[in-house]
Amino acid sequence: MPLRKDAAQNRRHIVEIARRYVDEGKPLQLNDVARTASIGVATVYRHFPTPEALLEAVALPALEELVRRAGQASTEPDPWTALHDFLAAAIETMLADPAVPPVFAAATTSLEHTGDLRRGLVTAFAQLLSRAHAAGVIDPAVTEADMTPLMCGIAYAAKVHNTLGPAEQAATGLRYLDLLLTGVRRP
Repeated sequence: MPLRKDAAQNRRHIVEIARRYVDEGKPLQLNDVARTASIGVATVYRHFPTPEALLEAVALPALEELVRRAGQASTEPDPWTALHDFLAAAIETMLADPAVPPVFAAATTSLEHTGDLRRGLVTAFAQLLSRAHAAGVIDPAVTEADMTPLMCGIAYAAKVHNTLGPAEQAATGLRYLDLLLTGVRRP
């Protein structure tokens, strides 16, 4: 059932305020978001029962874009390029949107749509990795379970130096990804 116009506006405003909090590195406390948004606390809780649900709502546009980029990668005829392009998009997303890494790292999701997107990304990655294995362009010993923490490590390593701006972090992350992929690539 669609939201009433005023409820939809409140929801958008809450997500906008939460987006600012996340971008500024502030803790995402629902009472604080309500106060900043000048919206009743009960209204915020009605839309987002937990801070995790609100964080997922903030991350949704980036996750949806990453799913779109996974779809693009799946149409790439070269398995190596397809895998590289998807992993590069994932690194760029993790570095560009501070809401994404904790949503990926969470054991569960609060919003059904977030769960669907995460499952879609896992499936897309598995298919791209499987294609690369079948083509013989990646070490057959490399698994999804290996790549997930390595990708998180790349994002962390690129962000650890707070003196780097967003463009430098992205370039560093992509350079680290290329180094990693060079190590697992088969000629």
